[in-house]
Amino acid sequence: MFNYYIKVAWVSIMRHWGLSLLMVCAIGLGIGATMTTVTVNYLMSANPIPHKSEQLFNVQLDSWDANDPFDDGQNPPTQMTYIDSTNLFKANKAFRQTITSQSYGVIESQDPEMRPLFVSGRANTADFFPMFDVPFIYGSGWDDSADQSKAQVVVLSKVTNDKLFGGENSVGQSIRLDGNVFKVVGVIDNWQPKPRFYDISTGAFDDTADYFAPFSLVAEEKLKRSGNTNCWKPFGDGFQAFLNSECIWNSFWVELRNDEEKANYQTFIDAYVQEQKQYGRFPRPLDNRLSTVTEWLENQEVVADDAQMMMAMSFMFLVVCLLNTIGLLLAKFLGKAPEIGLRQALGASKETLFAQYIIESGCIGLAGGILGLALAYLGLNAVEVMYGDYMQGLATLDVNMIVLAMLMSLVSTIIAGLYPTWRACKVQPAYQLKCQ
Repeated sequence: MFNYYIKVAWVSIMRHWGLSLLMVCAIGLGIGATMTTVTVNYLMSANPIPHKSEQLFNVQLDSWDANDPFDDGQNPPTQMTYIDSTNLFKANKAFRQTITSQSYGVIESQDPEMRPLFVSGRANTADFFPMFDVPFIYGSGWDDSADQSKAQVVVLSKVTNDKLFGGENSVGQSIRLDGNVFKVVGVIDNWQPKPRFYDISTGAFDDTADYFAPFSLVAEEKLKRSGNTNCWKPFGDGFQAFLNSECIWNSFWVELRNDEEKANYQTFIDAYVQEQKQYGRFPRPLDNRLSTVTEWLENQEVVADDAQMMMAMSFMFLVVCLLNTIGLLLAKFLGKAPEIGLRQALGASKETLFAQYIIESGCIGLAGGILGLALAYLGLNAVEVMYGDYMQGLATLDVNMIVLAMLMSLVSTIIAGLYPTWRACKVQPAYQLKCQ
């Protein structure tokens, strides 16, 4: 019987192809606009490391000015001073821990015919790689002893390794970074967590760094630091004065395996701040936080308010499109009143007619969903062109979004078809036969 209803629906759609096309276009436009914004919001708010996001914690310490609180006192600073990050690192109270900040430099290839590469980098400590499950093609990260000895080692991204060594295993090779010789110990695979949760200070959707090197080399001035830097208190001249200042410019993450470890670490950082208060630091009330990955991204409002507003507006546009579809379905089904009256006179039940027209509505909805997917694809490409690298990797329809689009189109069209179908089934066969 279902196949028969599909066949009848197809005949009806083709008989009134103009009206059907209008409905398909209306639904397609609504689904296309909605799925464009839903997809962007979905990918922006995705959990970038779901299997252990509840064990990774960003550490925040409120070291800011007592008279001019950071973020109007709503949140502690989003980054940490060099003094505090290195003190916490030396204390070694977490299962794993890492300091991380941005870097940059110029790599000179061993090939004299290759031009030097200007690259972005990341200064971090050894636990960065196992904490964040960084995948390796060749070699591995360095160990804790390299951090302590300030060894000049480097991990390259796949893209950088392809440029410098043609994709070959470069472990054990040397590169010259800003005039200093670094030994390659590993090459990572393509790794682009979206959002880039471990450092959102300059962009939550930026690409992974071209190289990774020990954070301890920043203090030795063998790595150039970059990224977002904020200071509330003046400091003296020279780089060492900057390191000893109250400027925040790096992030500190810890891996804590259970609630007990989290509670112990919270107690530790609170005690650390109380100790620092004795030296005239941390003038503000105690406000130290451990935020999981999802809490951190939500607190930092990675999904912009504009994006959420656009999504809400697109849903309203979909509602308008469905209201138009209701009107068109009503006109189409009531236009079949003589046919409906005749079929009822010949014995067709209201349940049969209802099922037939609901299935016809569903077929129109599926066609609209397919058109909507095509329009969403074009819309996402337009978004990527408009916003460039910021939206790279966020303007793609995955399987979940495709299934959601088709379900949304089917369900919404069936709901829209309920009232027109009910009105069509209320046709009085005697009146229609008399009129005809």
